[in-house]
Amino acid sequence: MSARTAVRRPALAAGATALVAAVAGTVLMQPAAYAVPAADGGTLKITMGAPVPNTPLTRGGAASTFELTVTNPSDKAAPFHPWIHGLPAGPSRLRSQDVSFKVEAVDAPATDAAVGQQGGGWQGLFHPRGKKIGDGFEVPAQGKLSWKVTVGLGKDYPTNNGDLKMEASTQARELAPGGGASLTFATDPAVKAGKFTTAFDPATPCEGSTDTDCRELNLKYRADGEGTFDTELATFLRIGGPKPADTDGLEVRARVDGTWRQLKGESGGFELPRTGKGFGAASGERSVRLQVKLGPKAKPAQRTGFDVAAEFGHAEGNKVPFASAVTKIQLAAAAPASPSPSPTPKASTSASASPSPSPSTTATATATAATTTTTTTTTGGSSGSLASTGADSRTGLFAALSAALIAAGGAAAWLGARRRKATQS
Repeated sequence: MSARTAVRRPALAAGATALVAAVAGTVLMQPAAYAVPAADGGTLKITMGAPVPNTPLTRGGAASTFELTVTNPSDKAAPFHPWIHGLPAGPSRLRSQDVSFKVEAVDAPATDAAVGQQGGGWQGLFHPRGKKIGDGFEVPAQGKLSWKVTVGLGKDYPTNNGDLKMEASTQARELAPGGGASLTFATDPAVKAGKFTTAFDPATPCEGSTDTDCRELNLKYRADGEGTFDTELATFLRIGGPKPADTDGLEVRARVDGTWRQLKGESGGFELPRTGKGFGAASGERSVRLQVKLGPKAKPAQRTGFDVAAEFGHAEGNKVPFASAVTKIQLAAAAPASPSPSPTPKASTSASASPSPSPSTTATATATAATTTTTTTTTGGSSGSLASTGADSRTGLFAALSAALIAAGGAAAWLGARRRKATQS
C-alpha cells in the first residue's frame, strides 16, 4: 500500500468494529463504510405509515411504532432483504445503542431484528426468524408483506444531534426506481443541530527558519449549533508522498502550552493532542499549530509534494471520522553551500618571464537553496471556506475515505451478502 493511499484511509477506522445486537445474542462484525444501497433495479416498493404516537422522541423515553409494507406488483415472487439506515441531524456519529429497534411481523413470516453501526451510521436489519442475519424474505407475486417497526432514542443519544431520519431500503437491487421510503422523527427537547468545521491555513516556513525542509501548518476547527460532543475528540494526521519511502523519518511537532512537542507516529500517521469531552459552540474556534519536517532519514534529493489530511472522530464508541481537512505541502532538503576552490598559481609561460608575476584569479562558487514553496489548501469546496460535514455529508474526501475503508477491510458477512446480491442482480 502506498503512502498516498494511506493518507486517504480513515485513521480511526481500526477501532470502528461495530457491535450488532441481535434478539438472540450479540455478534461482532467488521467495520464497513456507509454506502447507500443499490436499491433500484427490481420491482418492489416500500411504504412507511405514520408513527404512533406521532410525537417527538425523548432520550430514553417512549418509542414510536409505524407500519412498514413492501409491495410486489410483478407476476412472480421477488426476494426482499430489508435494511434501514438512521441519519441524525448533527455532527455526532451514532452508536448502536443510541437508537432502539424492534420489528414484529404483521402479514409476514416470524421475524428477528438486529441493530449495529455501519461505518459512521446506525442501521437496523430484520430477517426470517431462525435464519442468518442478511437472509431475506420472499414477497409473493402481486402481493405484499408488512411489519410493525418500533424505534426510540437511547438515553445517551448525542445532545448535539437533533431529528432522526430513518431511510428504508434493501441490501440488494430489489426496489423499483423511487421505491424507497423514509420517516423523520423530531426530538424532545428540540435541538438546533449544528456542524463541525475544520480547515488548514496555508503553510508557512517553520518558526525561526527559512529552510525548505520544514513547513508550519495551523489546523483550526469549531462547532456550532446546540449541545456538545459527549466524548473526547481524537485527531489523526495522515501524510502521504509520491512514494512510500518519502514518509520515512518525517517528524511532526505540535505546539502545546507554548512548547513544541514531538508527536509519535509511523508511516506518515500521527495522533494529535485530543480535544476534551464537551466541545461545542461555546468552546469557540480552536487551533493547533503543527510543524512537518524532513528528519535525518527523510532526505529526498528533490522537492517533494506531500498530501496532508487531518481526520476528526470520537475517541470512543463509533470512531469512524466525521470531519476532515486536507492540504498539500512541499518539502526539500536544504542544499549545503559548495566549498570555495583553492587558488591555483599561475604558471610561467617563458624563461624570460617578467619579474612581476601576473595576478591570479580566485573563483568562489556559493550554492543557494531554493525557497519557493507552493501550498494548496483544500476545504471540500471551491469557495475556500471551511470544510463542513454533518450527518448528511457523503461527498468529497469522505467518499474517498469510505472507498478506502471498503478496500482495506472485509465487511460484515451480511454486508458482504448485500454486495454479492447487488452484483448478481
